[in-house]
Amino acid sequence: MPDPENQTPSKEHLEKQVVTSGRRDFLKGVATASAAGVAMVQQAQAAAPAAPAAASTLSPADAKAVESGRLIPRPGSDFMVDVIKTLNVEYVAANPGSSFRSLHESVVNYGGNKSPELITCLHEESAVAIAHGYAKAAGKPMAVMAHGSVGFQHAAMGVYNAWCDRVPVIMIGGNGIDADKRRPGTEWSHSVQDPALLLRDYIKWDDAPGSLQHFAESTVRAYRVATTGQMGPVVIMADIDLQEDAIHGKPPTIPKLQPALPIQGDTGSLQEAAKLLLNAKNPVIIADRAARNQDGVKALVSLAESLQAPVIDLGGRMNFPNTHHLCLSDLKRPLVRDADVILMLEVADPWGQVNALSDPFKTVRSESKPDVKVITIGMNDVSIRSNYQDFQRFLSVEMAIPGEAQASMPVITEYIQKNATAAQKAVFEARREPMKKRWAKQLQDAKEGAALGWDASPISTARLAMETFEVIKNEPWCLAVSDRIAWARKLWPTTEFHQMLGGSGGQGVGYGLPASVGAALANKSLGRMTVTFQPDGDLLYAPGALWTAAHHKIPLLMVMHNNGGYYQEVMHLQRMASMHNRRTDQAWIGNSLRNPDIDFAKIAQGMGVWAEGPIKDPSQLKGALQRALAEVKQGRPALLDVVCQAR
Repeated sequence: MPDPENQTPSKEHLEKQVVTSGRRDFLKGVATASAAGVAMVQQAQAAAPAAPAAASTLSPADAKAVESGRLIPRPGSDFMVDVIKTLNVEYVAANPGSSFRSLHESVVNYGGNKSPELITCLHEESAVAIAHGYAKAAGKPMAVMAHGSVGFQHAAMGVYNAWCDRVPVIMIGGNGIDADKRRPGTEWSHSVQDPALLLRDYIKWDDAPGSLQHFAESTVRAYRVATTGQMGPVVIMADIDLQEDAIHGKPPTIPKLQPALPIQGDTGSLQEAAKLLLNAKNPVIIADRAARNQDGVKALVSLAESLQAPVIDLGGRMNFPNTHHLCLSDLKRPLVRDADVILMLEVADPWGQVNALSDPFKTVRSESKPDVKVITIGMNDVSIRSNYQDFQRFLSVEMAIPGEAQASMPVITEYIQKNATAAQKAVFEARREPMKKRWAKQLQDAKEGAALGWDASPISTARLAMETFEVIKNEPWCLAVSDRIAWARKLWPTTEFHQMLGGSGGQGVGYGLPASVGAALANKSLGRMTVTFQPDGDLLYAPGALWTAAHHKIPLLMVMHNNGGYYQEVMHLQRMASMHNRRTDQAWIGNSLRNPDIDFAKIAQGMGVWAEGPIKDPSQLKGALQRALAEVKQGRPALLDVVCQAR
């Protein structure tokens, strides 16, 4: 039987609903518009009159109810949906809340639950993480609706992750600002004078519109702010009365979104940077969130090849193919130690690339030459905040160039190609073979490391990674969270931007599962197969995202990294116990997820997800992976619980 939440109502159904229920008077042609999306946008931008074109379809009783104000044929929330449709927002994630009930209803009925389509979430933090993962896979933001007080409190960690990861998320919060109109009880305790205050230290911008015209302009502005320069989450408040009150007279106008152009660094400064690189004996490029799409990957390849300079990809995004002979990410320490010029592209922690801080003794050790020249290109200084310290320790550099790395790299490459002398080109070419040899040794070392403990039980993380790749390698794959198991980044041949989406940004536990669901939601229409290595502790923060994946039929292969505890914290306790000259074997107390063991397959099955496990015998892993992949290829989520070694 069709799922009513995933069906777009027919025109006949909508017209019948208008007549029989008296709940809504639609503009003429709205059913066609909601099905296609585009016509709806055109109607809104043409400022169609609010008066119903088919008023004669109203019964006398409904007409009287409209006149008395008891029936609202055209609420403000309908116009809000018109605004959202102009932004090409495909989805809106939400855990339902009364403060945006009118907007919710307008999305479903007036908007036809299409562009945006509602994604039902069981927690606000998961809703934001889904939008976070979606944006990285789709290359554009999706929206989140949240209850402005308690909803924002639940969502806060997800918003902070998106902020630290420089990912755009469009937050729409419900709130009742007029005390004279609040319903007694819950609506009072859930209303806030300044809802965005809770999030303001880690969002790019927010506004609380006082009119529908204000809402239209601010929402379009918010989209552009979120997606310009150093990207990030934004918040627009939707006042309850603004949503629920009728539109009187001619509707407001919707400004057209004109995306801002990429921000290129100053040309003269980029050319000076190119001169330093041209004359360097041992240049090194370090990239973190440099690429924003495949064009960024190509730009970095061109730049590196123009110098035959090694690239260290830190993995905030997929910046550089690991199949390229200049990709020497595992050799960061010796490369940095020998470098005389280092170009850092959108690096979140420049200081940490050339220095080390011992733990727990807090002594600083330089990892680079005293006279190394560091050039930074990025937007880190543009959106810096005082309270939250994600900007990391300060590093004095030779040149700090504000600008987007992807937009700036071609200027450097062009200058090098045009101005390199024959002697310099010969030097660059002489680097090629040594780099190829270092790359080949790096790969061989990784393969030998992965082979250690291949037949061990619990299953090694290397075998988990490589058995998974063996099963998915012929699919158009995407690893939704690529910072959990290092072997995938080392040994999966990675050439496309979408193949490795990085991590959470703020290291907030509970990101992995919903972010993977969001990435899979985007990849569903892009023809990609999404896989993720799912830590056990992370899943337990937000298991409800399993139900969201099952309910919306989002194909996702979840391979559990079930190591039975919070292992990072085990290591911290072991270190403290050693310092205190105490027992290290008790570090599992407070960090273990054993006794009883958690049956993740049953949890997933209870949420409607195909699941198998726990798998403890490595010889059983490949067959289980093949069965799970078969489910995913049928358009469904699947979870495989694998009991693994700690790291």
